[in-house]
Amino acid sequence: MKKYFSLFISGLAFFAPTAKSQTIDEAIRLSWFTPNGTARNMAVGGVMGSLGGDITANHVNPAGIGLYKTRELVLSPGFISNNNKFNYRGNDTSSKRSGFGLGTSGLVLAGSNKNGYSKWTSSAFAISVNQLANYNNQVSFRGLNNFSSFTEKYLEELTRDRADTNAALSNYIFGSSLAFRTFLIDTLSGPGGSVAGYQSLVPISSGINQMYNARTSGGYSEVALGLAGNMADKLYVGGSLVIPIIKYSRELFYSERDATNDPGNQFSFFEFRETYTSQGAGIGLKLGTMYKPSDYVRVGFAFHSPQFISMTDRIRASLIADTEGYAGRRSESSDNLNNGQAGRSKYTITTPWRAIGSFSIVLREVSDTRLQKGFISADLEYVHYKGARFAVASENAFDAGFRNYYAALNEAIVDNLKGNINARIGGELKFHTIMFRLGAAYYGSPYQDEAIQASRVIGSGGIGYRNKGIFIDLSYSHIMNKDAVFAYRLNDKPNTFANQTGNRGNMMLTFGFKF
Repeated sequence: MKKYFSLFISGLAFFAPTAKSQTIDEAIRLSWFTPNGTARNMAVGGVMGSLGGDITANHVNPAGIGLYKTRELVLSPGFISNNNKFNYRGNDTSSKRSGFGLGTSGLVLAGSNKNGYSKWTSSAFAISVNQLANYNNQVSFRGLNNFSSFTEKYLEELTRDRADTNAALSNYIFGSSLAFRTFLIDTLSGPGGSVAGYQSLVPISSGINQMYNARTSGGYSEVALGLAGNMADKLYVGGSLVIPIIKYSRELFYSERDATNDPGNQFSFFEFRETYTSQGAGIGLKLGTMYKPSDYVRVGFAFHSPQFISMTDRIRASLIADTEGYAGRRSESSDNLNNGQAGRSKYTITTPWRAIGSFSIVLREVSDTRLQKGFISADLEYVHYKGARFAVASENAFDAGFRNYYAALNEAIVDNLKGNINARIGGELKFHTIMFRLGAAYYGSPYQDEAIQASRVIGSGGIGYRNKGIFIDLSYSHIMNKDAVFAYRLNDKPNTFANQTGNRGNMMLTFGFKF
């Protein structure tokens, strides 16, 4: 297994008064997801690269907005249920969490060209919002570990920086300083009473009971302003200016306890708590085209540029440690070391680019959609996960420490992530005003390390009703997840992680009417 840089550890490597909390996990969180859509789009597996005629096209292939000839208003509320299972060092645990979501909702304005002088048959404008990722989840696992400890990342941090005791006391107010002040880690004596290094009081070799519990919330949403044109009902081109809006929060509890309950080994337990929030907004561009080589065939291609997002993170942390006869029970918090203020970090992130190719067969392609019999469609999407990049905010542009930090993080992204392909397929059968839909999708792993078994498989279905300009669609998507969750990451030894399997149920209801 590849080694991971210690700076990957979520919310752990910090320097007062500003926290450097960005990790590879954040890059994955903003790129590896199964996006929402309207209920119609979700029911057919998320295919939209060459279908069009659905407001979700504004976020996938904006050329599909060009199929509109009338105005349309859409609202798509949803409900999401997470059921997770974890295996950590042979111990099985589970967690559940549910919440509301939002599929593609918005307004389409379209009209035909009536002057007869233009080659363009019609054009359309759309403004819509869609939740690309929903972060409402619960991650919880525990197990016995005699190989490594959370505290070893503190030792790596202090050793890397050649920190003296003054630095250990004050410079790492969201991590190492909390452990040093509670004597969870302490100095090693050298010749003449000098400091030769640092040690952890956690007795790893005899075994420690570890527990990790994180409750997350928020989402990755996107506002899209799209414009598309239709040339002779054959060629469609479009583009959308997108504004990503990020809101993510995590309440973390982590503990280690002596598995032997030996009162004389100078360690009973420690508990680490962290409150972390990340918010931001940015800009991006999506371009696409669709072509009908025949009445029954549609092909499409779309390119999603990297999104450039300005982020602000805030963090608070606290630690309680009981080292028994060594120093007893002590506690410390970042608030005590930072004048009661949360640590703050500003930076930018560039998300990976995407390319989508699509093919559709429409059964009985006629202008009167009520007479159409259905379709089958497939998308292939390439995501360049290793293209994610972090950069220092303008206010810290001349700080060498920040520049070096993000340079190392970007190098680690290149070394540990890869590009991969997502595949989607779906279809619809139509009986005048009633539609039945099925779909499936596969999202491959973004990790280079084959030891991390990560994938997402989706099965979906739904029903729809359309008549006299009014439509109601209902869908259910069942997402089967495989992933890996790291409680901490180390440089000096292979990392241990929890294998995550589970499923997410996503029910979506879409209301809309044409006017």
